[in-house]
Amino acid sequence: MTISGHRQGLDVAKDIAMKAFDRGVKFFTIYSFSTENWSRAEEEVGYLMELFYGLATDELSELGKKNIRFRVIGSRERLSPRLVEALETAEKQTQHNTAGTLAVCLNYGGEQEIADAVTSLIANGHTGKVTPADINAHLYAPEIPPVDLIIRTSGEHRISGFMLWRASYAELYFVAKHWPEFTEADLDAALNDYSKRQRRFGV
Repeated sequence: MTISGHRQGLDVAKDIAMKAFDRGVKFFTIYSFSTENWSRAEEEVGYLMELFYGLATDELSELGKKNIRFRVIGSRERLSPRLVEALETAEKQTQHNTAGTLAVCLNYGGEQEIADAVTSLIANGHTGKVTPADINAHLYAPEIPPVDLIIRTSGEHRISGFMLWRASYAELYFVAKHWPEFTEADLDAALNDYSKRQRRFGV
C-alpha cells in the first residue's frame, strides 16, 4: 500500500466502523500497525504515526459526537511519548461513551500480547497454575471481548497474528479486494454471511 493509500485506508476504516455501529456492532477493531511493521521504510512509518496522532487528536471529536469509545490495543514501547500521550488522552476522554468501541491495534502482535500478559502476571506476583481467566485479565484492553468475526481483505487467507487469544473461535470471512476498496456493501455481505453461520464453539 502506498503512503497515500494509508490515508485512504484509515478513512475507509472510520467510515466502515461507523456503519457497523449503526448496524448494532458493539466492538470494531482495526489492525492498523503490527510489531513487524517497524521494518518498513522510515518515511512510511513516520507517516503512519502521524495518521495515528491525528486520529487521536484532530479526529477525536467525531467519535465523541457519535458516543463512540476509543481504545488502543498494543504495546506502547517504541511509540513516541507525544503519540502515547495523545492516545491515552483520547482513551480517557471517550471512556464513558456507550454507543460502541472503536479499537485500534497499534504496535500489536498476537504472540507478543500473550507474552506480555504472562509477564504482567509474574510482575503482579502470580504463582501457581495459570488459567485462561488469568490470561484474559492481563491482555491489552482486557474488557474487549472475544472476536466474533474476522474480515480478511487483500485476497490473503491468514489472520497474520490478529488477536490470537481472542480469535480462537472467531468466524473468518475473506474478501479478494484490498482494504481501501472495501465498501458498505461488502460490510453488509460479511454480516449477512456471518448471520447464517452456526457457531458451535468446539462442540
